[in-house]
Amino acid sequence: MSAAGDGQAVLRIERTFSAPASKVFEAWTSPEVMRRWWHAVHSWETPLAEVDARVGGAIRLVMRNPADGTEYAGRGEYTLLDPPRRLAFTWAWESEPSAHQLIEVEFLDHGDRTTVILTNAGLPEAEKDDYRDGWQNAFDNLDVALAG
Repeated sequence: MSAAGDGQAVLRIERTFSAPASKVFEAWTSPEVMRRWWHAVHSWETPLAEVDARVGGAIRLVMRNPADGTEYAGRGEYTLLDPPRRLAFTWAWESEPSAHQLIEVEFLDHGDRTTVILTNAGLPEAEKDDYRDGWQNAFDNLDVALAG
């Protein structure tokens, strides 16, 4: 997806969470839990999370900036579900439906800790740092959601 010169980037982020793999995997497939962490800015919220956690099932999330009410909605389709080891889904922002991404997540089980390796492919090269910041913030939120 990221052939040289096509303007697309691949982002890889690794983070270890203080929770077993089954709980971290569930945080990626439970609409209730996703609403608590899936937003790219700490002060934002996720009012909508729709998940049909099966291969071919849909995922749709809406992030909202509560300061001005701006919403950022995206959707995709699960291409892989292997609990609690791996999942993958396609992704496109509803404002840019032709800009397809692939999000792959690997969960490495260390007993009471789990290392998540996220690969987000198909990103606009000019926005790679923004995506990195957004995922890092979302992972901070996930840390809090897993602790609570």
